[in-house]
Amino acid sequence: MPQKALPKITPLPVPRTAAPKTALGRWLSIGGNLDQELESHQTHPWYMVLWLTGVDYFSTLGYQPGIALLAAGALSPLATTILILVTLFGALPIYSQVASRSYAGQGSIAMLENLLDGWKSKIFVLILLGFAGTDFVITMTLSAADAAQHAIENPYLHPYLGEARMGLTIGLLLLLTLVFLKGFHEAIRLAVAVAVPYLVLNLIVMIGAFIEISYHPELLNNWRTSLTAVHSDWTMLIIGAGLIFPKLALGLSGFETGVSVMPMVSGSIDDKDKPIPIGKIQATRKLLAAAALIMSVMLIMSSFVTTLLIPENAYKIGGSASGRAIAYLAHQMFGDIFGTIYDLSTIVILWFAGASAMAGLLNLIPRYLPRFGMAPRWISYRRPLVIVLFAISVIITIIFKANVEAQGGAYATGVLVLMLSAAIAVALALWREAHANTNKAKTLFQSFYFGVIAAVFGFTLVDNVIERPDGVIIASIFIVVIILFSAISRYKRATELRVAEISFSDEVSSELWQLLVGKKVHFIPLRTSTDKERTRKTEELRKYYNITGPMAFIHINLRNNRSEFLSELTLKITKQEENFIIEVFGAVALANTIAYISELIDPISIFIGLTRENLMTQSLKYLLWGEGETGLMVYTILIRYWDWTPAGDIRPLIFLMSD
Repeated sequence: MPQKALPKITPLPVPRTAAPKTALGRWLSIGGNLDQELESHQTHPWYMVLWLTGVDYFSTLGYQPGIALLAAGALSPLATTILILVTLFGALPIYSQVASRSYAGQGSIAMLENLLDGWKSKIFVLILLGFAGTDFVITMTLSAADAAQHAIENPYLHPYLGEARMGLTIGLLLLLTLVFLKGFHEAIRLAVAVAVPYLVLNLIVMIGAFIEISYHPELLNNWRTSLTAVHSDWTMLIIGAGLIFPKLALGLSGFETGVSVMPMVSGSIDDKDKPIPIGKIQATRKLLAAAALIMSVMLIMSSFVTTLLIPENAYKIGGSASGRAIAYLAHQMFGDIFGTIYDLSTIVILWFAGASAMAGLLNLIPRYLPRFGMAPRWISYRRPLVIVLFAISVIITIIFKANVEAQGGAYATGVLVLMLSAAIAVALALWREAHANTNKAKTLFQSFYFGVIAAVFGFTLVDNVIERPDGVIIASIFIVVIILFSAISRYKRATELRVAEISFSDEVSSELWQLLVGKKVHFIPLRTSTDKERTRKTEELRKYYNITGPMAFIHINLRNNRSEFLSELTLKITKQEENFIIEVFGAVALANTIAYISELIDPISIFIGLTRENLMTQSLKYLLWGEGETGLMVYTILIRYWDWTPAGDIRPLIFLMSD
């Protein structure tokens, strides 16, 4: 027999629900709160959602082959082969595991948040958000810069655009911003229309390139000669390619997007009746595998043909193939008309990749910071956040001078940190599951395997940071800014009521609650919930304050994890003679909970004791652990709340007493 749902109390309104007072404020607030739970997504077969992931993942073909050539030269195919092996045996298994544990689309960051607890979890998430921000912002700036590069190198567009790469890049970012200010919704059909033609055009170029190589076998001989010039021993060549691999790591991007689109993937009919949607998980794994296989084939083909067909002076920085290796081949082999079609397709998918990154940030930041109490209220609205992200993108573009190759290191840093965090999360989750799993040996082996993969990504990340520290510098700036604004926001929002939901533990409590509400009792918070303490306090108040009528004694039980900003309270109410005893469970802060309950009850008066301890110490205890000088904080919270709410009723009297 199903358990009867516990009664709940309608939450109090909070200031953030108030309408903006100015025209600018009203315009910025259009679009709703991004931190609110989204309605159920319309789902699609995995092979349709694949292309939504692909606009981010597949678009790297626009610049990855050129970056590989610049970094590895003749070793590019070997280094790319190592990249593919890491993709298929590292990244793909990792995110297949993430999909089975984070099927709401929250990804590896949510996994680590759940595996850790308290402030460790919050700080770790903020750091990862800094690297994720680096990844997504650089995706926007690098994609826009590469789209601009394809445009200005096009023979038909160059006379009109000249060398205005910086202006064109910022223009594309501005167009992206304007679209999101109006309202952008990722569309499966649009993703298909963008990604499929792009892949077909790339395939045509590859086939044409292989035909060209078959007519000129000396190209293969020249490549072998180049490899021999590097080293005659194949073992040393593979080791050398492995050392170059970190520079190609941006070719791993797209897997986090593949998990984030899980809510859009159709599962099986039985998923609704199961706690874990097995059908959706299996479909997402097919999506990830298909994306990885398609990209692996395209990467190895592109690295091979570009290495054999593009001369060194063309792919060097400033050369005609710099940042656009496959486009260079398209123009060289098929003429400028086909090349222009390829350029336009590349520009569109790169722009769409920037849109995907912007959408990712709009989903990621409001998902965590407002819930942590670590964001100003405006961060949960789309338009202000879009404007801030545009400003950051412009600054990054100016710093890197809209150069594709220069941004590769920063992009790779963000990608690698997310990959590393995902590998650690999976290894840690499997390690914990091994102790409760009947097949302990297999689970421990899997944990060890993903630990090894984490070590590979750790090495790759360290090598990338040493070689190109700009990525970690930018990520560090993101992290410092996020933590700084989070701390300021947490401080400023500390006096909010901080209660998301409130319910009763039983029917008796619900019935007794009706006897409390509306100027019927005196409200007295107690640190100790004992008969002796209640008797002492009753005698004290009757004697020195000459009060009459019933009293409601409240005792707050705090959660173990008090780093959470909002609490879900459960009330248990009992009656002792004429007085009431309220036990509150699940609170994250004493003062905020007392203020919230008092507003619901609307008592005649409130009596709160003062500790008289050091105020600085008490303030830190309050901000971090929800404790501190409770009396003063309750007074402050109520006064601020009363300033916002209409003064239609008589406010309760507040007595701050010296204990």
